[in-house]
Amino acid sequence: MPTRLLFWIFLLLTVSCTSAQTKKEEIVLGAEQFESYLPLVKDKKVGLLVNHTSLVDQTHLLDTLLSLNIDVQKVFAPEHGFRGKADAGEPIKSNVDVETGIPIVSMYGRSKKPSAESLQDIDVVIFDIQDVGCRFYTYISSMHYMMEACAENSVKFIVLDRPNPNGDYCDGPVLQKEFQSFVGMHPIPVVHGCTVGELAQMINQEHWLKDSVMVNLTVIPMKHYTHQTPYSLPVKPSPNLPNDISIRLYPSLCFFEATTISIGRGTYMPFQVIGYPDYCMGDFTFTPVSIEGMSKYPPQQDQLCYGVDLRKEDLSHRFTLQYFIDLMNKCVPADSLIDRENWFNLLAGNDTLLKKIKEGWTEDRIKKSWQKELDDYTKMRQKYLLYP
Repeated sequence: MPTRLLFWIFLLLTVSCTSAQTKKEEIVLGAEQFESYLPLVKDKKVGLLVNHTSLVDQTHLLDTLLSLNIDVQKVFAPEHGFRGKADAGEPIKSNVDVETGIPIVSMYGRSKKPSAESLQDIDVVIFDIQDVGCRFYTYISSMHYMMEACAENSVKFIVLDRPNPNGDYCDGPVLQKEFQSFVGMHPIPVVHGCTVGELAQMINQEHWLKDSVMVNLTVIPMKHYTHQTPYSLPVKPSPNLPNDISIRLYPSLCFFEATTISIGRGTYMPFQVIGYPDYCMGDFTFTPVSIEGMSKYPPQQDQLCYGVDLRKEDLSHRFTLQYFIDLMNKCVPADSLIDRENWFNLLAGNDTLLKKIKEGWTEDRIKKSWQKELDDYTKMRQKYLLYP
């Protein structure tokens, strides 16, 4: 056989084996493992806590389960709604899904916890929502309340696990109990380093549900996933986290939400820029405007903002206070920028972080002040990890 032909056969076999190995090692989401959870919901009355990210091979989980003759009774909708189009903080109304006729029950309106009445015709609830691994991202708060309601009403709870795009580390102050709110329900750091499945186990077994109740919990873990596995979200998890870098910057920039500074809401680069209507803030400029489906009333709407462009930040970015410290000390008095101090404290999970920033503490000194609590958390976290 000619040498050249042998070479091409060898090359084709090498490419084929490499391709097969790559395919074999692709992440398999919990929602894709029908063999693991369909037996748990067959002949059951099912509720879904899902949104627009709940996709199985580009098809919504609701549609997938209905096509498999699973008896889905209703959908429970978190912040941003079932279709993910509502603005941050915008109340969600209970209604009916026009495409399937399935009732939708709001979990982000007058009440954030399902009532016993809403669960009386449900045997099992499935949670399948893409999280971003940050304490104040409210999908995990909705998961908490659903777990609690299911525990109180003897309803089983299944989590179909998904990757955490900020799951490769833990950082930030651990929430103090007196600062518990819907943007921080658990004594975990800002960046908690858990998938929703791991966090559900932690919430349940650490007895963080009301009256220490425990839910009948099943987690369907992913295959071929580790906490160091890079993962680019196929769908933006909420209207103002449109890409990978915005998701990595989100934990660092969210504290600006308690100020009059813009972090890009009202632009097509939210959580990627920082600005304020004062030229001393930086050379980069942008003007926030009202954008339907993203931000109707953004901070500094229609004002020319000066600041910094973070879109070229590396995806290895980790939580930092430096952006906040730098701009608070730049040229505009901090007291005139921070217009919702209580909101800042809820995001921080304490009332000491802002005081330290105002007193001129360095980031290194601030981080050392919470290191013991963070170390204690990371040690406890080990008990609930499903992935290396």
